[in-house]
Amino acid sequence: MIQGTGSDVGKSLVVAGLARAFANRGVRVAPFKPQNMSNNAAVTMDGGEIGRAQALQARAARLLACVDMNPVLLKPQGDNGAQIVVRGQIAGQAKARDYQSWKPRLASTVMESFARLKAASDLVIVEGAGSAAEINLRTHDIANMGFARAARTPVVLVGDIDRGGVIAQLVGCKAVIDEEDAALIEGFIVNKFRGDASLFESGMDFIAKQTGWRALGLLPYFEAASKLPAEDAYGLRDLPPGAGGDIKIVALLLPHIANFDDLDPLRAEPGVRLVFLRPGEALPGDAALAILPGSKATIADLATLRANGWDIDLQAHLRRGGKIFGVCGGYQMLGHGISDPIGIESPGGEAPGLGLLDVTTVLTDRKKLTHVAGHAPLFDSPFNGYEMHVGITTGPDCARPVLHLDDGRTDGARSLDGRVAGAYVHGLFANDSLRAALLRDLGAAPSTLHFEQSIEDALDALAAHCASHLDLDALWDIAR
Repeated sequence: MIQGTGSDVGKSLVVAGLARAFANRGVRVAPFKPQNMSNNAAVTMDGGEIGRAQALQARAARLLACVDMNPVLLKPQGDNGAQIVVRGQIAGQAKARDYQSWKPRLASTVMESFARLKAASDLVIVEGAGSAAEINLRTHDIANMGFARAARTPVVLVGDIDRGGVIAQLVGCKAVIDEEDAALIEGFIVNKFRGDASLFESGMDFIAKQTGWRALGLLPYFEAASKLPAEDAYGLRDLPPGAGGDIKIVALLLPHIANFDDLDPLRAEPGVRLVFLRPGEALPGDAALAILPGSKATIADLATLRANGWDIDLQAHLRRGGKIFGVCGGYQMLGHGISDPIGIESPGGEAPGLGLLDVTTVLTDRKKLTHVAGHAPLFDSPFNGYEMHVGITTGPDCARPVLHLDDGRTDGARSLDGRVAGAYVHGLFANDSLRAALLRDLGAAPSTLHFEQSIEDALDALAAHCASHLDLDALWDIAR
């Protein structure tokens, strides 16, 4: 089990790198995260949803993702706390304090999923959540040491030297956790190192001496990490713009942004400068396209959009000849109104939309979770992607759909002049031919990016990176 001294220390990438590295050795390896908190999710082969990081780890292991890889997923919903997804399906919602009472009854589900993966694998690499030192949440814990102790799983602790204080992170963790929990930790990894590794040899020795844990490697900063989907939106506010091309695309950085890896292919394009518009910033006048991304709390994010004056900015953007595209929740915002009569994402009620598409949306208690493929007439291109949404959108502009699905359905809507469009399907921009058509329409240079291959290349590079700097043989012996 790979646990961390804190959030964002690189646990997810370490697991992905190890999964690909061991798979390259011919090991049947599977990823597992007992409990995740993220609005960046993926649809699995068995019709559920899990954290996007676990889907990436499954890909690294050369497996199809399944719900057992992340049996408990918490999806934050603002004032409503979090939606609780159990084995891929919505089980309810709870505030943070109320969720503590869920943990004892979720423990058996977690252990059952782990047992299935374990039975089918030579090696299961488990990812913890947040910090191993969150002693205030230790009672009934299913995410870190509580799981490790129940499953009798050895632990490797990861610290992040890039944020500073890594010696205190690791030694301090040993100081505050229970002795029986500390006994599960077999070794440690220092992640995100920059510079001359010889300068930290004494630091590694000190940590090992103070903790009694084995030093398993000093892992240099992995520059290609930005090419892989992120687990959560924490880092988006500080993310630099995309490649710096001539075409500027702006994405609204909403508080409850979801499935934001939809935008990764655009950010990777050499001819595109993708900018995340932060609260308080105006939509730039030279933007060719504005994207309203998915949202886990659509009505609340729509209110934030208005509070920032972005509704006015979008109208001005259209007057300048710009285009707008909405994905999932962003698509819903473009219509005349959103109704949430049974309180799926809000306390209930309704809100006026932006009125840029002649459609309306009603949120329902049935969530659509499926992989789809078909043809996109708007781009004259084949596509594949996935649906992950609640709600039904209808109206006259749906007569001009964005997508024709292979199962006979249509998805999305376009305005009469074609400059405003939206659809529910996620993952559209990862399709090379569709993305190339979009960029041609915006006046960008021809695309040379093969996006899916770039993900594979990054995973291979990550595996080689881990194999070069971590003691894989020692990790294998620890797991055995």
